[in-house]
Amino acid sequence: MLPAYGLYTHIRANEVRSRVLVICLFLFSLVLAYGLALLIRATSGGLPAGTLPGFAAYLRAALHDLVWMGPLAIAATILWLFVAFRAHQAIVAGVIGARPLIRSEAPDLYRLLEALCIARGIAMPALQIADDPALNAYATGLNPSQYTITVTTGLMASLDAREMRAVLAHELTHIRNDDVRTMMIAVVIAGIFAFLAEAASRRDYTRDLGSRREGAFPAMLLGAALITLAWILSRVIQFALSRTREYVADAGAVELTKDPDALISALLKISGRGDLVRAPAGVMELCFDNPRAGFLGLLNTHPAVEDRIAALVRYAGGRAP
Repeated sequence: MLPAYGLYTHIRANEVRSRVLVICLFLFSLVLAYGLALLIRATSGGLPAGTLPGFAAYLRAALHDLVWMGPLAIAATILWLFVAFRAHQAIVAGVIGARPLIRSEAPDLYRLLEALCIARGIAMPALQIADDPALNAYATGLNPSQYTITVTTGLMASLDAREMRAVLAHELTHIRNDDVRTMMIAVVIAGIFAFLAEAASRRDYTRDLGSRREGAFPAMLLGAALITLAWILSRVIQFALSRTREYVADAGAVELTKDPDALISALLKISGRGDLVRAPAGVMELCFDNPRAGFLGLLNTHPAVEDRIAALVRYAGGRAP
């Protein structure tokens, strides 16, 4: 297992991923705009005067619409990014039911986190607590002034000091390695396309094909396919983000605490008990453990707990349970 701190290639890769994600967001927004233009043209039967109906005619008309819909889509994307940058933590906290954790409520937790931050020489993130029996934790934020670590009441009740220290060190490593920023951008991207794709799918387009002009139906199908494709690609990008980030964060936790057995113990306690019922899929992808399995395990965002423990035993000197 490679040490997380000093692993500048991992941090650099996250910087590149973040830029690629933002570029993809703008490209997908144009694909989405073209798909919507096709749907509108096909369902309304509207073609420029003097244009003979046909599939190619709808493609050209939608492309003409993209001249004004494209800039509108770009502007909406910029606005979405601005709102997400400012309010993403409040949105996540609202969904989960998390609130700021003051020092008097959990002085021991504050001392653990402060010691880890001093040892690594990084600014201390804010602490939040979520009233949930699940055993989990996650980090959010896009820059040092926003970084926050959230723990559940279930986690605080079940883990001892050594195990909690290991979990906090894991989340700090995600912050240090820019994993948090990369994943937050991915969640924002997937969120907007999931919302728009769902909104588009709720409408019965077949009833709008009153004119049933030649080429309208295949144009409508292509428009719907493009909208679906934009959503699927936004999800694929999330899953394409290497799952090795969890191994690297585990390595960083061990490097920081010098206690692989505590992390193994924490993983064993959390395994199978980390599902935050109120959390959407995007938030679960930020968590210490994500028990929600993807299709046949191929789209899992986290390695299996057994694999993480095996790596800690093999590479970090942990003892097999």
